[in-house]
Amino acid sequence: MKVMNEMSVSFPSCSANEGFARAAVAAFVAQLDPTVDELCDIKTAVSEAVTNCIVHAYRDTIGTVYINCKIFADGKVIVKVRDRGCGIPDIRQAMQPMFTTAEGERAGLGFAVMESFMDRLHVTSKPGRGTSVILQKTLERRPASHG
Repeated sequence: MKVMNEMSVSFPSCSANEGFARAAVAAFVAQLDPTVDELCDIKTAVSEAVTNCIVHAYRDTIGTVYINCKIFADGKVIVKVRDRGCGIPDIRQAMQPMFTTAEGERAGLGFAVMESFMDRLHVTSKPGRGTSVILQKTLERRPASHG
């Protein structure tokens, strides 16, 4: 399927930018005329992915978070959230509900939340090199025009 539109953005991994990431992806996806529920699902999943970059990938430092979003003519949306942080040594373990490497009030549900709100979740990571999270959702509505 051909990419209908695409955007990329990058920003420092500070918590204030989590809201920016949600809004940027939501504004871009809005051209597909999603339902409120579809938009909330995407925003929640993006929030979780970006929060993982901020809290886990760059722990005690500020790095860069990269987001690429593609929209396809069939209503499919693919959002890639990437960092160049510490990486995940064991993705399978990290994706288990309640597992967290952060101290404090973290519930360890980020990947489970992403998985529940999106049609597909794919995570790749290399320790010391960073992590990529690919979120995919196909919206029920179709764009009105290709312009």
